[in-house]
Amino acid sequence: MSDLIAAFYERNSSRFDSDRRKSFTERAWLDRFIQLLPKGGRILDLGCGAGEPVSRHLIDKGFMISGVDVSPKMVGLCRTRFPRHRWINADMRRVAMDGFYDGVLAWDSLYHLRGDEQAAMIERIGAWLTPEGRALFNTGPAKNPSSANSGIDALYQEALQPHEYREAFVRADLVEIDHRHEDPACGGRTIWFVRKR
Repeated sequence: MSDLIAAFYERNSSRFDSDRRKSFTERAWLDRFIQLLPKGGRILDLGCGAGEPVSRHLIDKGFMISGVDVSPKMVGLCRTRFPRHRWINADMRRVAMDGFYDGVLAWDSLYHLRGDEQAAMIERIGAWLTPEGRALFNTGPAKNPSSANSGIDALYQEALQPHEYREAFVRADLVEIDHRHEDPACGGRTIWFVRKR
């Protein structure tokens, strides 16, 4: 699956980057996410894409970003735009990160994984967070895998049932702060906001 996702973003990197910079419906959620993080704290951005608009917003707020993305072209754009931050071309399921993070973000990325892989990633996220650290991610709208129409190509998405995410939170020692199903103010995304116990 990761090869297909990487190929999709490699093939469409310029158009995706251009389109993505035109939309920032998640800003209110990001601002809420960073409110309780320490000033200048470390944030891990899983599926960072080309860094626009999400990583740029976090950088502009003074945070240090480590970004991970499976697309070499997307990571290359991040390195050009934000050379003082760390950008890693890797599969989030297998990347080895050093140290701990005040915040972990997986925006428009986690749902590209199979359901069991999403649950495993939630446990990895929990392991990377500092005590009281925050994580913010969004998921697909339905249990069954689908090919979402991104406006460019068909793109795989999958979601677990809400209780399955909550079971993963327990295993990861995470506490749910908020959950919005298909939030109309955020482009219809289903959003999860959690903290480390």
